[in-house]
Amino acid sequence: MTVEPAASSLATPGEGGPLRRLFSAPLVQNRQALVGLGLIAMFVLVALVGPLFISGDPKAKVGAVFESPSWRHLLGTDGGGADMVDLLVSGARVSLLVGFAAAAVSAAIGGTVGLLSGFFGGKVDIALMRLTDYFLVIPDIPLMIVVAALFGRSLTNIILIIGAIYWTSTARLLRSQTKSVRERVYVRRARALGAGNTRLIVRHVLPQVTPLLIANTVLLIAYSIFAETFITFLGLGDPSVISWGRLIENAFTDDAILNNAWWAIVPPGLGVTIVVLACTMTGQAMEDALNPRLRSGHLSVRRFRMRPRPLIDLSAE
Repeated sequence: MTVEPAASSLATPGEGGPLRRLFSAPLVQNRQALVGLGLIAMFVLVALVGPLFISGDPKAKVGAVFESPSWRHLLGTDGGGADMVDLLVSGARVSLLVGFAAAAVSAAIGGTVGLLSGFFGGKVDIALMRLTDYFLVIPDIPLMIVVAALFGRSLTNIILIIGAIYWTSTARLLRSQTKSVRERVYVRRARALGAGNTRLIVRHVLPQVTPLLIANTVLLIAYSIFAETFITFLGLGDPSVISWGRLIENAFTDDAILNNAWWAIVPPGLGVTIVVLACTMTGQAMEDALNPRLRSGHLSVRRFRMRPRPLIDLSAE
């Protein structure tokens, strides 16, 4: 009698791996993912195409100070008399640029640290994880404020500062996944056939952890946009560029609240909120696609539902 071999749970790179699972039907059919991706695409389109319809300097005075919304100025004007629609479109471009660029820096640093730590283990793992622990115990916002004050407030510095701080979660996540992947059958087989460490990492390990890196990077975009808004609101952003954080900071500086000019505060704040929420929804949906056990919903009550056990077994009587 022949026995059919059990299907191995260790997927090889050629089979339906994580990258295919990330963009498979569960993600496409996920309403949360579709809403998040749609919102992100809409804001990216506005940031790319919107400036083409802005004539001249968006900070130029085109009306009275804190002019209320009208057909001429759909969202009114700010404390300098500039059109809020033009400022919002220009601010979206900078805020999204900082979000995507800082997230890419974080993913590059955290991905490299996580891959090397998880693959080599031993002293390399200990040293890199100690470095990660040092960054974890330092409060994020105070560190960003100090570094921004020391190294300048240019847009490039802000991107590098945010990217150099938010890489720790990526490093720990990829370290754990890499330690699991390096023990799989096809990786050990390739090592036995003489494949070097570089080939093992690039050819076999990296493709398996890339989807997890993508999902985590989407979440990092949300953190980066919020961090840039917070830093700029505190007056540590680049004063030469327009971002949503700069619009909020200018509104408070120009006493928009005292002038009842809600249109100078609410639209940029709403833009930050929607983009951060969209990135969070998309990142969580990607995690659900990679890990089916999470599909019941993040922090869902169904995941924590417990059935009480009777203190006395009545069936035994």
